[in-house]
Amino acid sequence: MSEWSGHAQIIQATQTLKEGGVIAYPTEAVWGLGCDPWSEAAVEKILRLKNRHVDKGLILIAGETSQVESMLQGLNQHQRDRFSEQRVKPTTWLVPHNGFAPDWIVGRHTTIALRVTKHPLAAALCNLFGGPIVSTSANPQSLPAAATGLKVQDYFSKDIDFQIAGEIGLAAKESEIRDLLTGGVIRPG
Repeated sequence: MSEWSGHAQIIQATQTLKEGGVIAYPTEAVWGLGCDPWSEAAVEKILRLKNRHVDKGLILIAGETSQVESMLQGLNQHQRDRFSEQRVKPTTWLVPHNGFAPDWIVGRHTTIALRVTKHPLAAALCNLFGGPIVSTSANPQSLPAAATGLKVQDYFSKDIDFQIAGEIGLAAKESEIRDLLTGGVIRPG
């Protein structure tokens, strides 16, 4: 458990997730919007806020690899090692979809986007929630991702259910996206 796990804001944000709400929280490079990935209504709310089509799919973050173990079923040891290796920059892996994640998370893809976050608040949130959460940049489609809590308020004001106070990490860009099977870079980070 991290020092943040018992923090009142993490506890409140976790409760909001469990009640089907949408939260805003800092990640490694930008602010994110999150919800329980198994709540179709909460995911639909995020998609409406962002004006994003469900076909695009969404990223899930976890505080530790064990939280996404069910989504890694079917991978060989080399692929698991690649997923778990320590990387300097935040890396989201496109993992073959094994049918565990809901369609509204996967979208039209044959892969699911997973990242184990190193941001202490985001990791504590996942750990207290007990599993992965949706992590999509806090911005309406085609606008820059929010780099401050004030920008989140500017974009979404009363439309989110809870916003954690905090700062983004030191990453210069949003997470790099890589294909787990090939190692190829889909989006540079």
